[in-house]
Amino acid sequence: MSFYSDASTEDTRDELDTLGWYHYDLSRHAAEALLLSNGSDGSYLLRNSNEGPGCFALSVRAKDSVKHFHVMRKDGCYVFGFNEYATLQDFVNHFANQPLLGSDTGTLIVLKCPYPRHVEEPSIYESVRVHTAIQTGRTENDLVPNAPSLGTKEGYLVKQGAFVKNWKQRWFTLSRYELKYFKDKTSHDTSNDAVVSLLQCEEPIRILDLRACSAVQFDYSQDRVNCFCLVFPDRTFYLCAKTGVEADEWIKMLRWKLSQIKKGQ
Repeated sequence: MSFYSDASTEDTRDELDTLGWYHYDLSRHAAEALLLSNGSDGSYLLRNSNEGPGCFALSVRAKDSVKHFHVMRKDGCYVFGFNEYATLQDFVNHFANQPLLGSDTGTLIVLKCPYPRHVEEPSIYESVRVHTAIQTGRTENDLVPNAPSLGTKEGYLVKQGAFVKNWKQRWFTLSRYELKYFKDKTSHDTSNDAVVSLLQCEEPIRILDLRACSAVQFDYSQDRVNCFCLVFPDRTFYLCAKTGVEADEWIKMLRWKLSQIKKGQ
């Protein structure tokens, strides 16, 4: 059900058009690619959500992942988190004060700076010096668009050891087709760009290539709650989240990754 009429929708779009960090129908995939490649920790942008009129998404870069939060336009107000803002100006002023967000994974994010809709770019192009076909006989049907899925996620999970069946907390990051886990998530002063996170320098304990994963599912065989497992040819990895909601989010994201992998095969 829409919160407002088409006329109201047009008024909202006209109002948001004045916001330099509103990116219209930018997709989730494109938002993640943009913020990961050209943004910095704390960069954010507002875009339309695919959930319908009156629904928007605030995409925020948090180190090596991008998190997405709901923003809604309801009864003339902007609803974000626990707060309602009577006007767009009130909403923008809230962001001007660099608010602190806490996500379901426990990650704290300071919204530092909006990512602009228009970025200056040079009008410089390479000249074509060589232009020849490598193969012959191929048709339009052979042109298969391909790009890795970018859905990202990060957070603490408790992992069962391979040989000694004890459980240890590890920091997991999911990006493209790789699930990495580290000994810990290290803190650093993100206000100083010269300071590099130890986590960014530290090699992960292991990188799991999801292209070799056959299944992701809830697991009830362990003497723990909120567990799920990833099935690989040589080993099944058992992981536990803090809450059932968090476990469900991990499973949905990982299953989506597997579905994208199958589509590309």
